[in-house]
Order: sequence, then structure tokens, then C-alpha cells
Amino acid sequence: MKNVIIYLLMALLSTFMPMLAQEEVVPLKPLKSGQNVVSANGYVKSDTLWSHGKRVINTTRVLPAPQPAQQQVRSGRLELFPQFQSQYIEARNVTVWLPEGYVEGEPCDVLYMHDGQMLFDATTTWNKQEWQVDEVMGRLIAQGKIRRCIVVGIDNSPNRLNDYFPTKCYEYVPQDQRATVDVSLYKGDDYLRFLVEEVKPFIDALYRPLTTREHTFVMGSSMGGLISLYALCEYPRVFGGAVCLSTHLSMRFFDPKFNSEAWATGFCHYVKAKLPEANSCLLYMDCGDAGYDSQYVPYEYKIVKMIQDLGWDSDHFMDRVYCDHDHNETFWSQRIHTPLMFILKP
Repeated sequence: MKNVIIYLLMALLSTFMPMLAQEEVVPLKPLKSGQNVVSANGYVKSDTLWSHGKRVINTTRVLPAPQPAQQQVRSGRLELFPQFQSQYIEARNVTVWLPEGYVEGEPCDVLYMHDGQMLFDATTTWNKQEWQVDEVMGRLIAQGKIRRCIVVGIDNSPNRLNDYFPTKCYEYVPQDQRATVDVSLYKGDDYLRFLVEEVKPFIDALYRPLTTREHTFVMGSSMGGLISLYALCEYPRVFGGAVCLSTHLSMRFFDPKFNSEAWATGFCHYVKAKLPEANSCLLYMDCGDAGYDSQYVPYEYKIVKMIQDLGWDSDHFMDRVYCDHDHNETFWSQRIHTPLMFILKP
């Protein structure tokens, strides 16, 4: 009899223990107007409950309502989150572009873009130029040439060069060259942690887009192109593709102590070592051959050959050199349709 009771107890435990071990995380949701706001974009952990044999972790995230954006668009609409706080870098504006006819919770792809203040409205930019992201995206979506996508524009800061500098590049630079600069100033890793650990969860919680790597992309130009390629190497499970226009592969800066050739070579070695497995994601690179962009051409050819030698094919890696294109938003706006159709093809 004793053995029978022990057997029955073990059977009951084997049935219910797996259920007790399961955890269910309640989806994050915005706080209603009037509720206490603990922080601008932090998590607030609430109580732990038991329900139907599962331990339910009830969490709520403070998702502040967007404010009207100063930038104006001709297609879709903008939502602004001013001075988005971070534990890693300086606060900055985050602006979200939603395509025409967007419905809350619509399953869209997400494109994260650097230099967010330069994307939508030339009347608000320092050089009176813009990427024309809303016009180009809106047209391509309407024509059925790309999937529906929201764009998250992240403003740069006065520390733009340091924020976008690929931190781990220093590991591939000769020791004597590392000693000539203060590598602690290079904040690329911190910037990407801000993007991946703070901005992306916020966007995922508020807009409920498609969140897997196949639907998550990063894009930028110049130093923004450099940090986009770095993001693909550092977070291949987060980003399914990177778009790098006029990438600052020459690594030329104004500091006379900075040996740009050593660092440019080091960055190539880093990419060779850290680039995701060939054809496991999408990568687009380009540059112009005029003005400031002309310096990039030999570096572009070098890194393109290296990537192709790693086994990347034309279905997953696209590169272009544009005749008479210089280094500014006017030229980038003329060609962004090409990478957009590459990474967002229906």
C-alpha cells in the first residue's frame, strides 16, 4: 500500500511540476493617461501571480504618448519622443515614421536609421537638405515594391563621431596606434546597447511590429554607415540586414595623432572576423565618386572584394559606386530606393 501511495504522489508531481515551472510574461502595455510615470522609458515590475499552474510575471512599461513632430512629411505621419533617456549615452530625440494608412499594431517591418533629424524635412535641417525618407518609402509602398515598414529615426548628438565609432575595431589595430588615442571615448558599443536594449524594446512594446531579425534593419550614411555595418556584426540575431551609404571606411578624422590607414585596415580585419556567416542576412554598401565621397572608392573596392571572397552572393550582398554623387543628403535621397527595394522586397 505504501508503495502505491508513493507511486501516486510521484505521478501527480510529474504532472504538475512542469506547469509550475512555466512562466508567462504579460505583454508590455502603455500606461493610461493619469497613471504615475516612474521614468521616461524604464520598466516597472509589478506583482507575481499564479494562474492555471503558471507563474505570471505582470510587468508594465511606461510608454509616454508621442508628441507632435516639428518636422513635416508629405507621406505618412511622424510621432516624436523627445529626449529619449538612456543609461548608456546622452538623451536624444527619437522620431517614428508611420506609413500612410497605418493601423495600431499593424505587423510592419522596422528600419532603424541614424541621424534622425536629417531624414524627413529639409526646412528643419542644418544644411536644408533631407533624405526624403517619407516620400521615397511612401511611393515604394504604394507601388508594391517594398513591404510596409515603419522607420525609427534616432537623432545624432554633439558626440556623433564617438557615438558612431566601432569600439572593438581597436582590437585589430597595432598596439602602438592604440596608444596614441583615448579609445575610451569611442562609444559605438554604448550607442548600440542604447539602440538594442532601450529603443528597440520600446518600439516593439508600443507599436507591436514584426520583431524578428528578418524584419529588423539598420541604415545610415558616412559614420552612420560605419555603425550600421558594426551593428550587423555585433548583433546578427537582432538585425537581419544593414544599409551603409557613403560609409566612412577611410576613417579619416581631424586628430593628427590618429593614423587613419591603420584604423581603416583594422576595421577591415574586424569585419572579416565578425561579419555574420555568408548569405545569412542582407548587406548593402555604396559610395559616390565625387567630392568628399571620392576618398571612399578604393576602400569600398577593398572591403567589397573581401566580403565577396567570404562567399557572399548577389542575392544577399549588393554594392554600388555612383557616378558624380557627392557626400550629402541630396545624393542619398536620389538612391535610397535601391537599398530599400533590396532589403524590403515583398
